[in-house]
Amino acid sequence: MKKNILLITVLTTFLAFTFYSNCKKKENNNSQEQSQTTNENYSFGVGPIQSKIELGPVDDALAQKGEKLFNEKCTACHKIEERYVGPAIKGVTVRRTPEWIMNMILNPMEMTQKDPQAKELLAQYLTQMTNQNVSQEDARAILEYFRKIDSK
Repeated sequence: MKKNILLITVLTTFLAFTFYSNCKKKENNNSQEQSQTTNENYSFGVGPIQSKIELGPVDDALAQKGEKLFNEKCTACHKIEERYVGPAIKGVTVRRTPEWIMNMILNPMEMTQKDPQAKELLAQYLTQMTNQNVSQEDARAILEYFRKIDSK
């Protein structure tokens, strides 16, 4: 009887600690992601995009092209509003810089090897994003589609 009570107590404590740790980790990750674009550590990521992208109002024609590309190349792993194989897309332009997003699209393998945020995503989702062989122009169109989603 005492062994059962001790076992239940230990198990309950372990589960409570695990739950609390996961909640704190998610809370910290969300805080870091939301402050990503506003802090002094503006991240370009690793890849061909190494200068700041100047963004104006959302370009609907470019966003439409990006939506088509997203549907062709990305929907096997990404959904707009829900976690799937990879993270949900909604809110990505708030959590990440435009340059980081484009570098992740263009250079996912090296990003997950060298960029701290991309490494965290790989650890969380346990699936390597594949290189879809899109051009910089196509990556910019996909970014514009993400901006359109987040502007709603």
